[in-house]
Amino acid sequence: MVSPGDEVRARVGDTTRIVQVTRVIHKRVGAADAVTCYLDRTPPPPPTVAVPVAARDRGTGRPTKRDRRILDRWRAAQR
Repeated sequence: MVSPGDEVRARVGDTTRIVQVTRVIHKRVGAADAVTCYLDRTPPPPPTVAVPVAARDRGTGRPTKRDRRILDRWRAAQR
């Protein structure tokens, strides 16, 4: 059970959401009403670094099998 003023932490995917309960509801309501029942205290995500994208000249056609392998190795190295 939660009460107004409680802080709730929940893991959603790779992030941890932190919300503060402002009002308790006892039945299902729409999303617009539910938003008024909590304050989102989740810190903003860190800025992401732009990854350069491999570009091909226009009109050169589909990448060859060798080109795809090079791209796959490059993408795996970026992770």
